[in-house]
Amino acid sequence: MAGSTTAERGERQQKSSGPPPVRRLRQLRLRTIVILAVALVVVGAGTVWVLYGSNWLRVERVSVSGTLVLTPAQVSEAADVPVGEPLLSVDTDAIEARLRRKLPRIDTVEVVRSWPHEIGLKVTERTPVLLVRKAGQFVEVDDDGVRFATVSQAPKGVPALELSVSRTGSRAASLRRFGEDRLVREAVLAAGALPAAVAKDTRTVKVRSYDDISLELSGGRTVVWGSSEKGAAKGRTLTALMKAAPGARYFDVSVPTAPASSGS
Repeated sequence: MAGSTTAERGERQQKSSGPPPVRRLRQLRLRTIVILAVALVVVGAGTVWVLYGSNWLRVERVSVSGTLVLTPAQVSEAADVPVGEPLLSVDTDAIEARLRRKLPRIDTVEVVRSWPHEIGLKVTERTPVLLVRKAGQFVEVDDDGVRFATVSQAPKGVPALELSVSRTGSRAASLRRFGEDRLVREAVLAAGALPAAVAKDTRTVKVRSYDDISLELSGGRTVVWGSSEKGAAKGRTLTALMKAAPGARYFDVSVPTAPASSGS
């Protein structure tokens, strides 16, 4: 019987040197997967250790910026940042809440991780726009009507708020309807609408009811403001009125389209 042809021998040789069996491929894939999984575990464990277990990324310093009346030491003490703890584990929301609770003078605060060792506290303090006299001291009120601090000395250039709201008679209805806090906010809105030159000369903002707000200026001058509504129009009208009657001591802009002045 004749031997195999050259073509047949080449075909057998190609089959014998062909691709590895399926089982071998599966073993290679499994080995690769195991190696990758082990590598990921090692890298993950190392990362966790660096972030939480090592001394490389722990809180060592607390910086404070933005203070005006408060001192950095007061803010740092109230924040009670856990020095020595891993930087990543610091609860920034809890620090912010503590600062707001302990220091009402703080309006906003941003707690920032500054790698590798610092927590930064960026503070914005409330600014008083009115003062309420109380037992020989002064309660500061900000532009949101929030009473945030009591001081023994009045800040320079901040007018006093005088609430002369009767609890009996016709004006008592305004107090019952709006409440004292709302009336304070109305006074804040009125003060915020004053032209800069008038605000500088304002000594007292008086509130008798929701629509009966008046201002006492330097030199014994009085401005009847009315309610806090149409504040921008009232401010423009008051500026024009003061220019037209520079010697007047009484100005009424409660109806800005029909102002009046008197008492030269």
